[in-house]
Amino acid sequence: MTVLDDWVTAVCAELDLDPAGVPVPAVLDLARDVAHQVLRPGAPVTAYLLGLAVGRGADPADAAARLSALAGSWPVELGADPADPTAR
Repeated sequence: MTVLDDWVTAVCAELDLDPAGVPVPAVLDLARDVAHQVLRPGAPVTAYLLGLAVGRGADPADAAARLSALAGSWPVELGADPADPTAR
């Protein structure tokens, strides 16, 4: 088990969730895509929004894939100022 596995298990216990239902790789991939292709602070916000959607019944894998595709198609000109090293 990794530290991440331990953390997810502890958080799930705290929130009364089943850790088997947590798509960790999909969430990490989504966060990476948003951080690198849109804006770094967008990664945790997007993960939160994914959680809200899943809580309302969205399929986690489908929603994560759709959001990753959206991040991949995000126009560079809508992203952060490339001169700002903290923005991406």
